[in-house]
Amino acid sequence: MSSGIEGKVAVITGGSRGIGLAVAAQLLDLGAAGVAITSRRTGNLEEAVAQLKAEGKDLERVLPTAARADDDCHAARAIREAIERFGSCDILVNNAGTNPGAGNLMEVSRDAVDKTWAVNQRAPLVWTQEAWAQWMGSHGGCVVNVASVGGVRPAPLLGAYNISKAALIYMTSQLAMELAPRVRVNAVAPAVIKTRLSAMLWESDPVGTARLHPMQRLGEPGDVARAVAFLCSENASWITGVTLPVDGGVLGATPGMG
Repeated sequence: MSSGIEGKVAVITGGSRGIGLAVAAQLLDLGAAGVAITSRRTGNLEEAVAQLKAEGKDLERVLPTAARADDDCHAARAIREAIERFGSCDILVNNAGTNPGAGNLMEVSRDAVDKTWAVNQRAPLVWTQEAWAQWMGSHGGCVVNVASVGGVRPAPLLGAYNISKAALIYMTSQLAMELAPRVRVNAVAPAVIKTRLSAMLWESDPVGTARLHPMQRLGEPGDVARAVAFLCSENASWITGVTLPVDGGVLGATPGMG
């Protein structure tokens, strides 16, 4: 069976580590013609390329691009460079995310709120606009947004982050309606994944945190990457406007949730 990814070109924001890097590796394994990974730090990109090389990936199909997710000019340039290098931009994965200030909404820093919403909420729209304007509007494609179970239900100290992910989930549905039938737009909603971004949620008690998930383990970046790859593929060609939980059962199997 075809992977449904062969020959396609992907741009992945925040692609230098964690979920983004796992998505890049997965798409390369499935036959993507090119994968552009972005990060705001060149050092992170160098480490990502070294890791992909160690895993035996074909670096001729990898384009590391220094770009801030919340910079409009960087978004335009990164999409353009991917098209110039590989000839298309068939897939956009809006993965970059941040949570610089945890706290209750009445106490959290407003600067932290602005930064969180700029990266998690506004930036995916800007990158999608650029992908649409430069390639997908004329040629088609698909977008996958990396949201969170926090966008579905509230949690202590994560209000600003969760609100940004709730907005991203709604925007996924809105864009799916507006961009159909040429472009499909979907999202994934992970629970706690073992990444640096979510370290504050699991590092102090990984066993206890795992037990909060019906599957009794924390998620790995690869768990999310496989779901993203499916939504990007032609095997999901009649799926749009969906937010797929990748959460070890937190939403679907826990009484009173979902």
